[in-house]
Amino acid sequence: MVTGILFMVALVVFVTVVAPLWIVAHYVTRWRTAKALSPEDERGIAELARLAERLDRRMDAIERILEIDRAPGDTVR
Repeated sequence: MVTGILFMVALVVFVTVVAPLWIVAHYVTRWRTAKALSPEDERGIAELARLAERLDRRMDAIERILEIDRAPGDTVR
């Protein structure tokens, strides 16, 4: 009887104190290791930045062509 009560008390303490602390500590360490970008992520971001620059230059060229093409008296449709 006493052994059963001690087991239940130990189980309650484990579930209410030890397990939550263990889970929090586990995910905090996971978050810290995942906070930094991997080299593959950095390469992907650099590639996206290069693509964005190319698209920006293309848009500038298209806008210049459209401005030249538009006559002075034309209105925007």
